Amino acid sequence: MFKRALTFAVVAGFLAASAPAWTYDTELAESYALLFRPVVGAKAGKALHLMAPEVFVMRIKNGEPLVTLDVRTPAETSIFTSAVPSGLTIPMNELFTSENLAQIPTDVPVVVLCKSGTRATAAGTALRHVGFDNVFILKGGFKALSTYLDPKTANSPPTVAKGK
Repeated sequence: MFKRALTFAVVAGFLAASAPAWTYDTELAESYALLFRPVVGAKAGKALHLMAPEVFVMRIKNGEPLVTLDVRTPAETSIFTSAVPSGLTIPMNELFTSENLAQIPTDVPVVVLCKSGTRATAAGTALRHVGFDNVFILKGGFKALSTYLDPKTANSPPTVAKGK
């Protein structure tokens, strides 16, 4: 029994000594801490740049300049996508190339969207982290937009939204 325990201890010690120690990027972590510092309490959604479907629709109806950025896969966008004239379609896995980042305007709001908002949240947060301060995320994605935008809502005149 003692011999088995000693062998186990030696093997475990060898494995621990030979495995590289995992460390995180302190500078990167500090930059995320700065990015997420305002994300607290009831205003967390606004700090994360989430845009409710009703605000998105109101801005389009009011003719406010904005660009949509659809980050879904080509298979998804081949079926349906945003009809906003100033829309970009760049799959999330191709988004962070210099060529694709150069397509994203910095002078108008950019609304990132996907099916449910999950990929858009990741992509939008990462875009803001690399310096795109004008990026917003469509809260709930196409699913929330299609739930909100029924025929009556789609055909009603523009209204003033309650918030972003």
